[in-house]
Amino acid sequence: MPDETLVSWLELTAPLVSKKRFGKLYDQALALLTAHRMKLSGAFDAASEEGGSSIGSLADTLRVASYTEGSTSISFNNGVSLAANDAELTLTGYGTQYLSLRRMVIMPITSAGEAR
Repeated sequence: MPDETLVSWLELTAPLVSKKRFGKLYDQALALLTAHRMKLSGAFDAASEEGGSSIGSLADTLRVASYTEGSTSISFNNGVSLAANDAELTLTGYGTQYLSLRRMVIMPITSAGEAR
């Protein structure tokens, strides 16, 4: 993959990762979130196509979401956000690692729902 492509992806993702919150782990968080977004977009597939992959346009539009061997069952998704909090981040290993890192440095705010 050309360096210019990676730099573009990093620049697009950088505003989504807080340097203040992640501190020393900022570069790692940025790399993980960038890799996650690239994986969902199919950017890695496009890079492998340049090297001779024969998967073609099907890989650009569909992702295997789940599969079963007994009685053969395959389901696909197109990488569109699931809109449920962090559900999209669990779709890739990079996103899962980013979530783990984020949980280490950012405390979520919770409400007990108690009225005063």
